[in-house]
Amino acid sequence: MDGVDKTNTDADNTAATVTGAEAILKVLAEEGVEVIFGYPGGAVLPIYDALFKSNTIRHILVRHEQAAVHAAEGYARSTGKTGVVLVTSGPGATNAVTGLTDALMDSIPLLCLTGQVPTHLIGNDAFQEADTTGITRPCTKHNYLVKSADTLCSSLREAFHVASTGRPGPVVVDLPKDVQMADVTVEEKDVAKVTARYQPQTEPDRAAVRKAAEMIAAAKQPVIYGGGGIINSGPAASDKLRELVALTGFPTTLTLMGLGALPSSDKHFLGMLGMHGTYEANLTMYHCDVMLNIGARFDDRVTGRTNAFSPNSAKIHVDIDPSSVNKNITVDLPIIGDAGRVIELLIEELKAIKFKPDADAMAAWWGKIQSWKSIDCLRFDQSGDIIKPQYAIHRLWEKTQGMDAFVSTEVGQHQMWAAQYFGFEEPNRWMTSGGLGTMGYGLPAAMGVQIGNPDKLVIDIAGEASFMMNMQEMSTLAQYNLPVKMFIINNEWMGMVRQWQELIHGGRYSESYSESLPDFLKLADSFGMKGLRADTVDDLDGIIDEMVAHDGPVLADIRVAKEENCFPMIPSGAAHNEMLLGPEDKAAAPVSEEGMVLV
Repeated sequence: MDGVDKTNTDADNTAATVTGAEAILKVLAEEGVEVIFGYPGGAVLPIYDALFKSNTIRHILVRHEQAAVHAAEGYARSTGKTGVVLVTSGPGATNAVTGLTDALMDSIPLLCLTGQVPTHLIGNDAFQEADTTGITRPCTKHNYLVKSADTLCSSLREAFHVASTGRPGPVVVDLPKDVQMADVTVEEKDVAKVTARYQPQTEPDRAAVRKAAEMIAAAKQPVIYGGGGIINSGPAASDKLRELVALTGFPTTLTLMGLGALPSSDKHFLGMLGMHGTYEANLTMYHCDVMLNIGARFDDRVTGRTNAFSPNSAKIHVDIDPSSVNKNITVDLPIIGDAGRVIELLIEELKAIKFKPDADAMAAWWGKIQSWKSIDCLRFDQSGDIIKPQYAIHRLWEKTQGMDAFVSTEVGQHQMWAAQYFGFEEPNRWMTSGGLGTMGYGLPAAMGVQIGNPDKLVIDIAGEASFMMNMQEMSTLAQYNLPVKMFIINNEWMGMVRQWQELIHGGRYSESYSESLPDFLKLADSFGMKGLRADTVDDLDGIIDEMVAHDGPVLADIRVAKEENCFPMIPSGAAHNEMLLGPEDKAAAPVSEEGMVLV
């Protein structure tokens, strides 16, 4: 590339007339983009040609467009930046749809650039044409079809603003090939113009915050319920949550997406709540009298049967998205605003009224919670040589403490076990597919995390069935020597499907056994990376140590008990006080007002 004339590709030359493709890269650089995850095709070749001439932005070549979006999600979630994806028209764009939907459900800021046929061919069923904006409208926060070079830069700048402001989400910009090749004058960014059309409310109503402080001060059996909105607000929001918890002394639970917002070691932390949450978290939610929900959307995996969800509590809901309030659960006090800012003001209001928790009431409340904790709902019996999956993940956590590990997961039993047994002390260390539950998410997400955090330990806790959905990305790991550790919990089943078939469908295991699995050691070797296998408990610690110590990518095949189930479990449509605590529970276990299982 020596000797290439870069006169029109330097990011600081904002007054020059350049091609649309070069203008795109100028805007990306202006927005602080450092990396793009993508896959080339005819409709985006002008952009790839501009990338070839430019050294401003790094491109990571994935092996599938779905993986490009998941990699951008992992990058965004671990760094707090907006992830950027570049794919071609037609199948390139449609292959990205699963990732876009995943990002929408989990509120991840993404910009996805899609190629499109030239404007004069749109609607003619041209080669690799698809109605990308029509297809992606339901699965993006917003999308654009840029039909004129005159609107290219303004559309891109607004897309960045929309993706990263308010409730974050994915935005698609569809780029016809002739627009990419047209002459464009890149004018200086006008922030007022860029932000004019979309101005979400981030500052809460101070009176509502004051009312929340009064409700909290009167609480006898309170709970703080935190979600992914705290993570999305930035690290300062998690710091403020810790301050709020310390000030109030209130028991606190987190959703799957909120793990890490409060350290797992905090004495007030009850663990995750919901379908596979802890007994104490779910019972605390059921019996509380004041619930403070910060940045969670009352999704069905948390609420269970809505008419029995926390039936006697006054509910405060803090959310930046007004459409999430009173959508699933009717609340008593909505507060619209940024989670971090609301927590900051709530602390101020509590201090202003010289808040002191009711010592006697809190002692009695914590006494109840301790009785629920004594059930020890996450206990398991690791006896014999066969590795229990819970034990494998718990040992992985124990042996990586102090290493500031970043963890992604695929979807299924291993995902829930990771949430239960791998403790997170900091935000942005946990990347998992929550709302959409996308198998194949973890490996490409881990790639994106590693790109954004090159010196950190990144682990994909996987199930063998999910791993195989995007295992082609091992080629990407090899190409860029990304030292991702793939920790496969291999039970030779689609584990969560099998569990539901056992518990709900009479043990009729229809198409849930993973037949014809590869030899994962040979698979690793074929990509030039280290492969390891643990067959017994005695193998496990040594395999973990060797995996973590290796300076390149590692695939560890952990052979675990084949028919272990994930408990606790709230069956679909049941209430929080109708949990299955173990294999001996074949039906919902009713719980008394004191929280004891009735038999």
